Amino acid sequence: MTVAESTGFDLGRLLTERGAERYELHARYLNHQLPRMLHTIGFDKVYERAEGAYFWDADGQDYLDMLAGFGVMGLGRHHPVVRKALHDVLDAGLADLTRFDCQPLPGLLAERLLAHAPHLDRVFFGNSGTEAVETALKFARYATRKPRVLYCPHAFHGLTTGALSVNGEDGFRDGFAPLLPDTAVPLGDLAALERELRRGDVAALVVEPIQGKGVLAAPPGYLRSAQDLLHRHRALLIADEVQTGMGRTGDFFGYQHEDGVEPDLVCVAKALSGGYVPVGATLGKDWIFKRVYSSMDRVLVHSASFGSNAQAMAAGLATLAVMEQEDVVARARRTGDLLRERLAALVPRYELLHEVRGRGLMIGIEFGRPTSLKLRSRWTMLQAARKGLFAQLVVAPLLHRHRILTQVSGDHLEVIKLIPPLIIGEPEVDRFVAAFTDVMDDAHDGGGLLWEFGKTLVKQAVASR
Repeated sequence: MTVAESTGFDLGRLLTERGAERYELHARYLNHQLPRMLHTIGFDKVYERAEGAYFWDADGQDYLDMLAGFGVMGLGRHHPVVRKALHDVLDAGLADLTRFDCQPLPGLLAERLLAHAPHLDRVFFGNSGTEAVETALKFARYATRKPRVLYCPHAFHGLTTGALSVNGEDGFRDGFAPLLPDTAVPLGDLAALERELRRGDVAALVVEPIQGKGVLAAPPGYLRSAQDLLHRHRALLIADEVQTGMGRTGDFFGYQHEDGVEPDLVCVAKALSGGYVPVGATLGKDWIFKRVYSSMDRVLVHSASFGSNAQAMAAGLATLAVMEQEDVVARARRTGDLLRERLAALVPRYELLHEVRGRGLMIGIEFGRPTSLKLRSRWTMLQAARKGLFAQLVVAPLLHRHRILTQVSGDHLEVIKLIPPLIIGEPEVDRFVAAFTDVMDDAHDGGGLLWEFGKTLVKQAVASR
């Protein structure tokens, strides 16, 4: 008798029998606005399977993934090495999460991670990027005995209450006050940073080396100068590498593009999971950890029920091994340079296309007000309804016409963000550039279907107010 027969539970049969109800189930039991939004913009697809940088629908059509699950799928989907590691760790039947022993896998993963940040000494493992940020905020405030954390406008560091306190977008914060003591300082503005530090109550500055919202990089020299200012005032630099880390920007960590930058705390998650098991990590200096865990009485002062679980640790170790064996970081740098250069070459050709920016395989494509009267009137119509609608106009035909999944980089932003799996190569670059060129030709040549879809989005935007 099989396990399925003895228990009555058969996952394959359940998916076969109920899988078609996916959108109805979400609407009834989960976030009801998600299926509504997907239906509105035509993203209510049914994907049957996935591998590497591609999805397939029930008709066998492939879709190129330029989103990577918001950066989680750094190695693409279902990498065989990570899959095998998870099978192996399950088959091993380890005595996991006893809470009163020290298993080897967390120590081994910490060792491998710290090898990529040799100025740091210790790691705390949680379950997500927002937990990694929460850990950094707690550790910084405790280690410095100061309450306030600085952040930058447009920043995204997570949505739990502590991380929300350093979120740079009001739309996420509205209605959830009071939050932790915080102050926004513009990215790159050292004078504003110094003014806040002089007040003497700042524990840390938390910053993304490249902001996910809008794909805005810290100006050259800013991180090093900010670090020096912070240390002069006995405050810490927290690098949020949840999205920029693990090779995304063409170096293992985004802060490594600038010489001399050595953050006191570094937050990692997303791609460390291998796309399978949620995991977050906070890397930090020895003195910070020793101040937080200052005695045996404080051994559990900060912990996570599922932190350091064997499946997550195995996935992380396998992911790092693949990255080294397949030279993933250098590959992301080369492919990213090629994609960015080919897209940037289109800027003089299209008046709606204003800038292409980013590093590695984290690329922002920004649109802006055109000069010709016909296009300007249409642009103004969209902007009057809701800023960011033109970028959505481009994202839609990329999916429907060319079967390429992308995203608008943030609410009210006319920027598309490309964060594909780090394993893509020249064929995927060719496919995306050809598709993007076709959509931009459509937009500039009158683009009946594209602009008609724009009218639909305008109606939806007005109706939602």
